[in-house]
Amino acid sequence: MAQTFTLSYPATTRPGPITGRAFVFIARTGGTEPRLQAGTTRRSEPFFGVDVSDLRPGASVKVDPSTPGFPLASVGDLPPGEYFVQGMVLPYTRFARADGHTIWAHMDAGEGQRFNASPGALVSEVQKVRITRASRVSLSLTKVLPPVARTPNTEWVERFTFESKLVSAFWNHPMTLGGVVLLPRGYHQNTQKRYPVVYTVGHYSDRPPFGFTFDGCDTPESATARTARLARTSREPGCEFQRAWTSGQVPEVIAVFLQHSTPFYDDSYVLNSANNGPYGDAITREFVAEMDRRYRTIAAPHARVLTGGSTGGWDVLALQAHYPQVFGGAWSLYPDQLDFRNYQFGNIYADSNAFVIREGSWLPREIPSSRTVEGMTDVTMREENAAEAVIASHGRSGGQWDGWQAAWAPVGSDGYPKPLWDKRTGVIDHTVANAMRERGYDLRDYLERHWSTLGPQLVGKLHIAVGDMDNYFLNLGVYRMETFLESTREPGKGPYYGGTITYGRPLKPHGWQPWSNQELLRIMAKHIEQNAPRP
Repeated sequence: MAQTFTLSYPATTRPGPITGRAFVFIARTGGTEPRLQAGTTRRSEPFFGVDVSDLRPGASVKVDPSTPGFPLASVGDLPPGEYFVQGMVLPYTRFARADGHTIWAHMDAGEGQRFNASPGALVSEVQKVRITRASRVSLSLTKVLPPVARTPNTEWVERFTFESKLVSAFWNHPMTLGGVVLLPRGYHQNTQKRYPVVYTVGHYSDRPPFGFTFDGCDTPESATARTARLARTSREPGCEFQRAWTSGQVPEVIAVFLQHSTPFYDDSYVLNSANNGPYGDAITREFVAEMDRRYRTIAAPHARVLTGGSTGGWDVLALQAHYPQVFGGAWSLYPDQLDFRNYQFGNIYADSNAFVIREGSWLPREIPSSRTVEGMTDVTMREENAAEAVIASHGRSGGQWDGWQAAWAPVGSDGYPKPLWDKRTGVIDHTVANAMRERGYDLRDYLERHWSTLGPQLVGKLHIAVGDMDNYFLNLGVYRMETFLESTREPGKGPYYGGTITYGRPLKPHGWQPWSNQELLRIMAKHIEQNAPRP
């Protein structure tokens, strides 16, 4: 006898069959639904996942000790006791793509590829049960998670979406791009004025750029409450930026946050991709054109600048490097790996394994995925990849490692991203790593190989900032990028890149930036002015 959880759903919940992923979530506390206590961090409560194919109403799927889990590998490892338990089935969409492959994947529904909070997912009520070594728990999925609430437009913030012809043709399915637009002071009154555009990029969000908000900004607060708020927010709380923006204390620009989720991740990584489709062309041809059509922009490269952090930090450098004729400058904050010799920590070209360092030592070491600013490992590569493998098979977890793989790896013979490494063993496939480099996703390598033609178009346009103790080791790739960019001073290697690289020292973590948002806008506005065509 062993613990077994049985999941099923009635026709009243959903009348038709489902192909997707079934989950059981188990938590020690009940203040939050168990599904929302699960994830890829070491603080995750246990969850277990299994694929389902053509699961029909009334039919059941079992989760038992053979089902993979995280952070416990099996429900058999769960100590006996009282727990809060919840079941879920996440439906997938069938895509018969233009490349001839037919796959099943989760179609983002405006939640940003959050597997445990996606609209349309079937969930059960939370049960408090006593689990023993021989428990049998039945979970009926009687609820469907509702659509994401849409935020209405205001005088300052507008939202739009449109169907991308290029990406839709690749997926053979309607695929949209979206924008959250922050309008400058006087935009609606100065009807003849045109404005530069600051494109902001990063993980999916429906919030305006730069943290702009009116939420609670007009509510009086005590000195104690203000101190507490500032302690839990960034150095630039949304209210302070909102006041600067609406009072005209920052340059008058249009700022837009780009929404570009794919069936594999909440961010396309902005370049054309064998798995995601032609997002680079869609963004530069369709989205930029849509911005210029809808708003009074200065429709010229010098008046289009880019900024973003982390994923967005990589995105803006990729757009600037691969489409220098479209954009006029990029300010990249704590960017994802700029050199794949530091794929966060490991070297995917030279290392044999992504999880453990063994070469030349009797003492193998687990490779960290993230760390504290003091240097303590927070979660390892093995652990984080194990969590993604529980969320989904075939690289469909929507997690970080699967997201990079989908954006940069070739298509496998089964139509899914070809694995960069085996998620069970960590063994790296160097043919995949080299293909990623050849296609220009290793940005340091791409710039170095093409600097003779790209360099003259990028002088003064590349700006990077990162903390010296970035939690994901992203400073290591920046060091390598700096080594190359500074080498362009040498005779015969020019032109000199003429940008900036700034490090936060000491102990500055992921998320650190050297400027407030107001200061950054002033820097970008000055850059735009200096590069504007002279009459």
